[in-house]
Amino acid sequence: MRPRIAFVGAGAVGGYVGGHLARLGHDVTLIDPWPEHVETIRAHGLALSGLEPEENVTVQVPILHLTEVQGFSKARPIDIAFVSVKSYDTVWATHFIAPYLAEGGYVVSLQNCINEERIAGVVGWGRTVGMIAATISVDLYEAGKIRRTVPRGGANRIVFRVGEVHGRITPRIEALGAMIAGIDSVKVTTNLWGERWSKLCVNGMRNGLSAATGLSGNECDTTEPIRRFAIRIGAEAVRIGQALGYSLEKIQNIDPEVLALAGEGDAAALDTAESTLLASVKAGQRSALQRPSMGQDMLKGRKTEIDFINGYVVDEGAKAGLAAPANAALTAVVKRVERGEIPARPENIIGINF
Repeated sequence: MRPRIAFVGAGAVGGYVGGHLARLGHDVTLIDPWPEHVETIRAHGLALSGLEPEENVTVQVPILHLTEVQGFSKARPIDIAFVSVKSYDTVWATHFIAPYLAEGGYVVSLQNCINEERIAGVVGWGRTVGMIAATISVDLYEAGKIRRTVPRGGANRIVFRVGEVHGRITPRIEALGAMIAGIDSVKVTTNLWGERWSKLCVNGMRNGLSAATGLSGNECDTTEPIRRFAIRIGAEAVRIGQALGYSLEKIQNIDPEVLALAGEGDAAALDTAESTLLASVKAGQRSALQRPSMGQDMLKGRKTEIDFINGYVVDEGAKAGLAAPANAALTAVVKRVERGEIPARPENIIGINF
């Protein structure tokens, strides 16, 4: 019997992954709090698009309003629940779906940031799994419409990572990896925490800068002072991750130690880091429409995850006895933009003092 799958959060990432799993024939139900999004998908299907023609599909997939989920109590329990909401919504979303889990069911954190501990606080560590959308960018740009703004990875780039919190390879994590492989390239990892911190470094270098400046991902990379500030942010995060004992992976194709040295003023390392970031722009690795998720949130007037990304780096640095002034400065600027005290503009970063 096919596992019964639910997605709590059918936004950009949850809708993309859930929609494609449904396209592949899996038993998927989406759940979302945006009424217009739910009704549009019911009426017209979920429209998924990308940079390649074959990515443009419309999927008929069941979707529920939050108020309708209690109907699960009359149906077969959920085997796999993906939580794909903003980090500040993790705890309630996990509580929300927990009563409907099958006896052997588990919850997958398909989110930015590091939320496995929050999920485990609700359902237990044994029912908690991590999934990282490592090199993907998607945008819920209209109700019922999700577009991917970077190419598929395939054999050239690993897009998804799945892993157990204890680091062992289990039958369920292998089965999850095989399921996700139908969408794009996936790695079943024994290094979930190192992968998580490495992705946090990427998010730290990209999300808040887009939110603070109003710029796209490509525009941030091609503006020298913003690019160099991003490198400082990444360097601080790398040193803190190392101090906390994480085994770090490459960060935007940059070796972690090279990134750290670049942010600390090593000229050769800085040249390597900058060249790598600029090469991804020149190679067309992301669309001109690509905007990191926090930049999307700012445009939509939504609360950002800044406290769970750069703010989290600052907090974890304090535990390790390491300061993170660039991350702290960016956190403060994003909060000012979020509150409407200043507009999103490049000058917020170009003129930053820390």
